[in-house]
Amino acid sequence: MADAKASGREVLVAITGASGAAYALRLIKRLGRAQLHSHVVISDAGRQVLRHEAGLKLTSAVRTMAGDLAAHLDLTSECITCYGAGDWFSPAASGSSGIESMAVIPCSMGSLARIAAGSANTLIERAADVMIKESRRLVIVPRETPLSALHLENMLKLARMGVRIIPAMPGFYLQPASIDDLVDSVVDRVLNHLDVDDGMMKRWGR
Repeated sequence: MADAKASGREVLVAITGASGAAYALRLIKRLGRAQLHSHVVISDAGRQVLRHEAGLKLTSAVRTMAGDLAAHLDLTSECITCYGAGDWFSPAASGSSGIESMAVIPCSMGSLARIAAGSANTLIERAADVMIKESRRLVIVPRETPLSALHLENMLKLARMGVRIIPAMPGFYLQPASIDDLVDSVVDRVLNHLDVDDGMMKRWGR
């Protein structure tokens, strides 16, 4: 596989503590297969969810996290760069980095609220703030049910700022045969709004 950074396309993937680790892992894998580089930030709660739902045990040591994540996804470690949630010197913290797009997948309601409020207390929140202020692509994949009026108000606030809100609602119209198909139905939409076509997307009527 060619160097993902050499392709010129880099995507920031933020994983928070909501249920739905499979969506984040599948997105990173498909970005890697498309030779796009993933900058990955995982919250402490996100690491717990990855362990519980995917059996992926990641320590807080950033120096080993990318390799462990790549091995789990059968990718080369060059496809992924990981940062700590408090790493203010990472490219994700600055609008001058050139990272064009970001997905928060899955996004907890707490993370959603802090992003909507502009509360940049962690790298995930700061990176989302950068995407909004620089008018770049920010996709948020909320995973919660039922949704309260507060949750909906926060989503509406972000949507009015141009943020793409893609709830983790798998589609059944393509007649999925497996859980992987259901996961891909959500990841397809995320990739579409990140302006990434990895050649695996299933489109209605095609």
